[in-house]
Amino acid sequence: MNKKDLRVVKTQNILYATLLSLMKEKTFEEIKVSDICNKALINRSTFYSHYNDKYELLADFIQELKNSLTNELKKNKNISNTKEYYLEMIKLFLNHIEEKREDYLAIMINNRNSITMDIIYDVLDHDITSHLQHDEKIESKEIPDSIIAKFYIGAVVNVGIEWLKNKNKYTKEEIIKYLDLLIPNEIN
Repeated sequence: MNKKDLRVVKTQNILYATLLSLMKEKTFEEIKVSDICNKALINRSTFYSHYNDKYELLADFIQELKNSLTNELKKNKNISNTKEYYLEMIKLFLNHIEEKREDYLAIMINNRNSITMDIIYDVLDHDITSHLQHDEKIESKEIPDSIIAKFYIGAVVNVGIEWLKNKNKYTKEEIIKYLDLLIPNEIN
């Protein structure tokens, strides 16, 4: 079993939290390693023993978030039709956003950069494409899988961002109700 040293995990978590805290105050590009170290109350040598630079720290944090979202989406099983699949995927995504609200605010709203968005798109694309390829009910589609996936990815991500930015405007239940009206029962 490959266990991580608890001190390493603790330091990484401190660095993640510090980076996110700083990203609420300024853009990622404006943040310096010295800012991270000062706020985290660690020496630069400690930082550099874990990461080569701030980009590697961000990439590691985003990979952790990606793994967490991937695991959350794996709960979407045994869905009887396309509509149920997408509604459940959106519920799981909104739950993940709610659980990690501060993380998503820092990376998707305050620092909306292409790397972060690409990773979220990648996770959703993989989930949707896998579903489309394994859905036996979709025999002959008029629409290619890649077009279907991109269509729903755009919808899921943009609805997630809207809900994150305006949390008090709509409840999760309202969002799901609206999407239930918008999503067709089957894609042929």
